[in-house]
Amino acid sequence: MIRFERVTYSYPQTKRPALRDVQLQIDEGSWVAVLGANGAGKSTFCAAVAGFIPHHFRGELYGRVLVNRTDTAATPLSELVTQVGFVFQNPLNQFSGAKLTVAEEAAFGLENLGVPREAMIRRVEAALEWMGLQTVADRSPYALSGGEQQRLALACILVLEPRILVLDEPTSQLDSAGTREVYDSLRSLLASRHLTVILVEHKTEWIAQYADRVLVLNEGAVVLDGSPREVLAHADLSRLGVNPTRYTIAARAARDLGIWPSDRGLPVALEEAVEGFRLLQEPEGIRP
Repeated sequence: MIRFERVTYSYPQTKRPALRDVQLQIDEGSWVAVLGANGAGKSTFCAAVAGFIPHHFRGELYGRVLVNRTDTAATPLSELVTQVGFVFQNPLNQFSGAKLTVAEEAAFGLENLGVPREAMIRRVEAALEWMGLQTVADRSPYALSGGEQQRLALACILVLEPRILVLDEPTSQLDSAGTREVYDSLRSLLASRHLTVILVEHKTEWIAQYADRVLVLNEGAVVLDGSPREVLAHADLSRLGVNPTRYTIAARAARDLGIWPSDRGLPVALEEAVEGFRLLQEPEGIRP
């Protein structure tokens, strides 16, 4: 469980808080997407969950962030990394650069924690299998595809066996195929390991398919909080710097033309849009 208790945070030498009076709870086993315009506070929110604030980024922190009832400000990062795994936007920034193979790279964090060799081998093999990388274990991390590199970044965190995964735009450099690889891997992990996933993302179509809760930040404050259907079809979404899904845009245009019924909710996913437009073809759905 993650709990923000009236959290306000400002980076050093800045006048405006990066987070403003954030108060919320994230339950274990949930998949939460964090959306917002550039500078809205998304990365800062993730850094606060992972404990990088206040241990790495000093600044001024008011309120508390609790992870499994532990105050992150009072807990060393060396302990927090076993509870919260942080996956960076660019996997190359996460790789050590000192290891020659995928398996060695995945073992790097365990080496630093002093995990016994037998346990290390077992955990690395399990993490690579979870990420579908067991067949490339002997290849260089830099010889992998973009999707494989992102899954390796995930494997490097999974070997530490955290209960919470925090991912800051992990698919921003991937095409649709690579994005699906990462999202399907996350869905499998969430179901099998009962992990909590916090994901910063701009691709709202994917959020509509996979997440079960969406937060929208604006100038450091949480301004929308609800299910993908509630948040992604919200009338203020574009004003807050978040693009609605193409399905919502199409249905809203149809509603403006008097084709889509004003009392019918707008779709956020493909299946909902197909069903909604199909109903318009039935006699009772036709509009003048």
